[in-house]
Amino acid sequence: MKDKKTNRRNFLKITGFTTIGSLFVGELLSNELASYSDIIEREAGAQSRLDNKRVTIIETKLVCKEPGKYLIAGNVIDENGHVKATEPFLEPNRYLGWPTIAKTNTGELLIAYSGDRDSHVCPWGKTRLIRSKDNGKTWSEPETVNNSPLDDRDAGIIQTKKGTLLISWFTSLAYANPARKWIYQKYARVAEKIPEELKKHWLGNWTTRSEDGGKTWLTPTRTIGTAPHGPIQLRDGRLLFVGNGLGGIVVEESKDDGISWQLISKIPFPNETDTGITEPHLVELKSGKIIAMFRNEPKDRSRCFLLQSDSYDGGKTWTPMRLTNIWGYPPHLLELKNGWVLVVYGHRREPFSEKACISRDEGKTWDIENEIILSEAFNGDLGYPASIQFDDGSILTVYYQQEKEGEPTSLFTTHWKINY
Repeated sequence: MKDKKTNRRNFLKITGFTTIGSLFVGELLSNELASYSDIIEREAGAQSRLDNKRVTIIETKLVCKEPGKYLIAGNVIDENGHVKATEPFLEPNRYLGWPTIAKTNTGELLIAYSGDRDSHVCPWGKTRLIRSKDNGKTWSEPETVNNSPLDDRDAGIIQTKKGTLLISWFTSLAYANPARKWIYQKYARVAEKIPEELKKHWLGNWTTRSEDGGKTWLTPTRTIGTAPHGPIQLRDGRLLFVGNGLGGIVVEESKDDGISWQLISKIPFPNETDTGITEPHLVELKSGKIIAMFRNEPKDRSRCFLLQSDSYDGGKTWTPMRLTNIWGYPPHLLELKNGWVLVVYGHRREPFSEKACISRDEGKTWDIENEIILSEAFNGDLGYPASIQFDDGSILTVYYQQEKEGEPTSLFTTHWKINY
């Protein structure tokens, strides 16, 4: 990565100037996607447009970093050939990832995430929560929402109209998969210690509810699907959850405030695809239209453009998935107060960054010519951004990435506004 002292986009970011880029010169059609080399060339050419005034970055800050908590004794071999303990040192910082942000009816901000981890894949992930009562200026110490015997990952969070907090997540045994050679060897004894009945009970997709502001959490409920940022609530009161399940994309609803979930439809994959289509998110617009977008990873990495499907009947039926002109993943969608639609996503190739894009016509087209760079990163282990909008119209986006190159990831927010 370039020296941050001389990186022009970083300079613009830290000095408060607008940071906007573009992937494309013209509109992309689903069967007219640019080649990888074309995209790289256009990204390079976009640098000249980074200093326009469409967006202002107000502040980017670290909001959660979990330090190591155990002392580890080093050792050396003494003159007699025996192992000798040296001075203990603190283990490295913990790895944090995959956050979602929510604003409650009292104005409190909540960020749910997977924390207290060794790394991206490990046995130890816990669903954690941090809080802010001053619009993100300061944040609480992490609270543990759940700590199952398996790896708890990808926490979504919403507050329902009844005031209930609902967190979604999924559990994983990926660290016990022999295909992940080095991870498997490192944690093989951990997986062996977990009884099969516990694995069977806990492996899957979950939601949990709190009716007292997160002081206590009720017995988790299984869902068929899962998605990083969880369900949304529709204007008719139903909770709608679009996620990966049953070998595809499933749509579930809850009519009882998240106590139970029912499958109501599936969203079909395109007829020809060589990829897993995963990690959807959705938004209901004031018009009643629902937009869902999906992570899309074909073998040809130059074609990782977000997919989109729409529903006009409350999630019962959906239009065929179509390619957008937005390269990145996974998506988080938000309807802004002026009716525009915002999508934020990670850009996991050079230049590594957190990005955003706007639609002014309910998702029919996306303004990729003015793609927004929210923050730069050292490498592709980043992203899963999610946003809320404040009463003054400014936006707060949370995501994960490294604070310093080579260390475990932490949580950050960028506070920004669109200059209408």
